[in-house]
Amino acid sequence: MSRPKLARRIGLSIIALVLFALVAASILAIGVVRQSFPQTGGELDLEGLAGPVQVQRDARGIPTIYADNAGDLFRAQGYVNAQDRFFEMDYRRHLTAGRLSELVGSGGLEADKVIRTMGWRRVAEQELPKLAPETRQYLQAYADGVNAWITSKGSPEAMSLEYRVLDLQHPGYRVELWTPVDSLAWLKAMAWDLRGDYDDELARARLSRGGRISTKQINLLYPPYPFERNLPILSADDWKPAAQQTAQAAGPIPAALRTASGQAAVDRASAAVEAVPTTLGKGEDIGSNSWVVSGSRTTTGKPLLANDPHLSLGIPSIWSQVNLQCRTVSAACPFQVSGFSFAGLPGVVIGHNQKIAWGFTNLGPDVTDFYLEQVTGNTYLRDGANVPLQARTETIKVAGEPDVQIRVRSTVHGPILSDVIPSVNEAGDRVVVRGAPQANSYAVSMAWTALTPSTTADAIFALDKAQNWDQFRAAAALFAVPSQNLVYADTSGHIGYQAPGLIPVRRSSTSGAVPGFWPAPGWDSQWDWKGWVPFDQLPWAYDPPEGFIVTANQAVTASPTPFLTSEWDYGFRAQRIRALLMSAKKVSPEMMTQIQGDVRNTFAPSLIERLLQVQVDDFTAQAQGLLRDWDGTQTGDKGRDGASAAYYNAVWKYLLQYTFDELPPDLAPDGGSRWMIVIEQLLKDPKNDWWDDKTTPGVTEGSGEILKRALVEARLDLARELGKVPATWRWGRLHQLNLQHPVLGGDTVPDVVRSIFNRGGIELGGGNAIVNANSWDAAAPGYDVTTGPSMRMVVDLGDFNRSVWVNSTGESGHAYNPNYADQIDAWTRGESFPWPFTPDAVKAASQAELTLRPPGSQPTPAATTP
Repeated sequence: MSRPKLARRIGLSIIALVLFALVAASILAIGVVRQSFPQTGGELDLEGLAGPVQVQRDARGIPTIYADNAGDLFRAQGYVNAQDRFFEMDYRRHLTAGRLSELVGSGGLEADKVIRTMGWRRVAEQELPKLAPETRQYLQAYADGVNAWITSKGSPEAMSLEYRVLDLQHPGYRVELWTPVDSLAWLKAMAWDLRGDYDDELARARLSRGGRISTKQINLLYPPYPFERNLPILSADDWKPAAQQTAQAAGPIPAALRTASGQAAVDRASAAVEAVPTTLGKGEDIGSNSWVVSGSRTTTGKPLLANDPHLSLGIPSIWSQVNLQCRTVSAACPFQVSGFSFAGLPGVVIGHNQKIAWGFTNLGPDVTDFYLEQVTGNTYLRDGANVPLQARTETIKVAGEPDVQIRVRSTVHGPILSDVIPSVNEAGDRVVVRGAPQANSYAVSMAWTALTPSTTADAIFALDKAQNWDQFRAAAALFAVPSQNLVYADTSGHIGYQAPGLIPVRRSSTSGAVPGFWPAPGWDSQWDWKGWVPFDQLPWAYDPPEGFIVTANQAVTASPTPFLTSEWDYGFRAQRIRALLMSAKKVSPEMMTQIQGDVRNTFAPSLIERLLQVQVDDFTAQAQGLLRDWDGTQTGDKGRDGASAAYYNAVWKYLLQYTFDELPPDLAPDGGSRWMIVIEQLLKDPKNDWWDDKTTPGVTEGSGEILKRALVEARLDLARELGKVPATWRWGRLHQLNLQHPVLGGDTVPDVVRSIFNRGGIELGGGNAIVNANSWDAAAPGYDVTTGPSMRMVVDLGDFNRSVWVNSTGESGHAYNPNYADQIDAWTRGESFPWPFTPDAVKAASQAELTLRPPGSQPTPAATTP
């Protein structure tokens, strides 16, 4: 479930609607909105501090925190995060605990059922005692800081405007104290959205229903990675695996998937997966760009590192920005680190310290497998014998309504997701399938690496402290989920790459069949995971001869060993970044920022060549002419490029719609890089069955008819939307970003309230499989932006104070705070802000300073920062 879908589910009564409108007017009239704004100057007592802590904020409200010990540093970070973003933190912990209904009512119930079934918080509770003692101390200090702020505010209404609005429909809500597990559980949400292959495995199972679409036709929708065209992250010279495997191919459709019961179970499991709200985003365009350039290729003589994660765009932003500084680095206080983190999680996730910098892109390995289970009563089949299902009862509290109880069942593989949301097609099936004895019905369970307690929290603090390549790799070895491509640079001039994470070893990955292509037979233990790929067998590189490393979710290596996934991003962004880097004799920091804003669609010219060969009527030809001599630059503003981009993307939308009309609406093409390769391959086979329109009996269409139909319909569509004169069209008018609040931004909320929290109508260039990846969903109405660069940063290892960064919205989570949306305009233009790091630079940029002190201590003298 996307954030907009969740917001729509939070229904409101007529009385509540009226009250919403009245309270919104009173809020704006009496200035209630400002009551929850943070205190950013003067002095405050903070229980538990050993000494004074300074919090300096720049013009964008970004805090730099100075302390003498790690406990004080993270206690202050917790306090400051709560000042800025507590409602977001509270929303996230309710979501990850499967308790969203307590906050928003029955609109959160389906999500709660699925998350309780998976047990995100239960796993986080198991992780806490397994973490290093210092990690647990940092988490507790952070929680203490959050709780000091909660205690100081008293009522929810004083904490954030959202509570005041929600109280109209669900009065009496009480905020609980923060715990370390609340922080850890957020890592499960991050892992859920960034895991790979989960939806495609279920999608293939659904497409196999009834044999309407052959295995051959299904396979055409999942083409192999184009290694010769779009290079992987590491070349054969950079990475040589210990052992090689043969190439893999999809196996036959499991017989159980052809039964009514098997299909019904897959449908229910798919519905469960879709019910989980997205936090970071979902789909093929959830990814990132990150690249690092050695000093031998830069104008500064030192490495440059860039990162821009492509995630869901809402308000407030996914990221918070922070600079954490021990006044004197020591064993008791080893942190001088700055960058991006998540509100609710201590430390820095992406950024740099005084010696190294690092960036993340999603590796997207296949870390989930679905298993068909043969269930009879309270047992399931396992190697020829029925064994008991594990079961527990969960009670979900719902604001304003009675509690709801659910029964959670699990197998050795994991929770049964097909239990969660009933299907209208539920039906038992008593047929005998090959290799499967008779069963009452099938169920679908899920194995997922994030349900194994891990040490990812340890990895965050280890990265923050790492001072060299060896320490960086040691930190990466602790990073379990979600598996990421990690790029590295240091002040000594070195660059590197490491793939970390828990990657399952499967039977099928040594048998020549693609692992995870279909749901596996759960009754046969041969299909169980056999362990994890050892860290020293995961790909890495250090100071590669090429002098740069580009990661943009493309294939890591051309080797099938170790098996990571068969479904990468298809590499158009990565290859464009490589081409731009190769075009420069020396790469400057400014060029790194310019590359992040590049809007060239490198796939478009190959499709345009075919589109220009199609004969169309004069009215359509007026628009078709926009494609002639256009190089694929998708600007959002006026001019030839903006007009051409508008028409091209409309043609692309209709081409996908008419070609794949057999697909269910929720499996229709989103227009990402995979579909570009699919169309490219189908154009080589103009009579392929996918071209045929199944709604025209007796007529068999080929590629020519479908291309013409797309050109004509796109012309008509844009004439209605943008006017009859193609030269006046503008991609940005179609391709807009609307930043929506996760709870109070949906369609069911009155306009006057939504206007308080949402920001929208932001015209953007870029698009799918483009470096400036402001992606849109070709299967959805319109062309609105769905995901994009959630932040951007460029780190200069020659002088950290010359680094730049920008967030997609602002540091504050309080509507109408000056820092709620103050970075949007710069982000939209592809601009960034200075990123001060050293004390002098921070002081020069400081606009406010707050001193946090132990209760009972003397007033702190000014200027006590280093």
